[in-house]
Amino acid sequence: MNLERPVTIIGGHGKVALRVARILSDHGTDVYSIIRNPDHADDVREAGAHPVVADVEELDAEGLAEKVVRGSGAVVWSAGAGGGNPDRTYAVDRDAAIRTMDACAEEGVERFAMVSYQGAGPDHGVPEDSSFFPYAEAKAAADEYLRGTKLHWTILGPGKLTDEPGRDTIGVGEDMREDRATSRDEVAAVIAAVLRRPDTVGRTIEFTDGDTPIGEALTRE
Repeated sequence: MNLERPVTIIGGHGKVALRVARILSDHGTDVYSIIRNPDHADDVREAGAHPVVADVEELDAEGLAEKVVRGSGAVVWSAGAGGGNPDRTYAVDRDAAIRTMDACAEEGVERFAMVSYQGAGPDHGVPEDSSFFPYAEAKAAADEYLRGTKLHWTILGPGKLTDEPGRDTIGVGEDMREDRATSRDEVAAVIAAVLRRPDTVGRTIEFTDGDTPIGEALTRE
């Protein structure tokens, strides 16, 4: 699966998103990073991507199609409300994500990589009185909606994110770390890898840091 067409990263100023942009741009892919704050544009450019200022929380599916995903070959959803406000969490992590999927379908953008988290789903087990509950519910709904689309989707479930340097190796299945530590470098490398791997379409891939080369781990999982 080639990346001759541009890749759009939604949530383009996030720590993982900036890493993905750098990996893809270093390999000659045009990257458009969607940001809400224009003050973040220079950081995006420094990572090799083209900044696009747009608020996915406010745009409807038609607006997302026109201003965000049109012309893309693949979309990476790496946005998040950041917690703290349940209403905004649902508005971004569930509703805006779903509208973006609909926009991709409308525009014929088939490839969609969703950055989720390890353990996401209807049976996430997060208690309702937890501050994490709205996020868990929102991600469960968005992931399930994506699985029901005709998009060529991959859902990625990293563990607890760290800023430790990556080694281009991960753990999947029984090889995942018990403490769930997952370098943001590795998450970015996995995103970049799955976009080029048609065998990852239609799969939910949970992983942590580990000792298996990413290419081998994606084949094994």
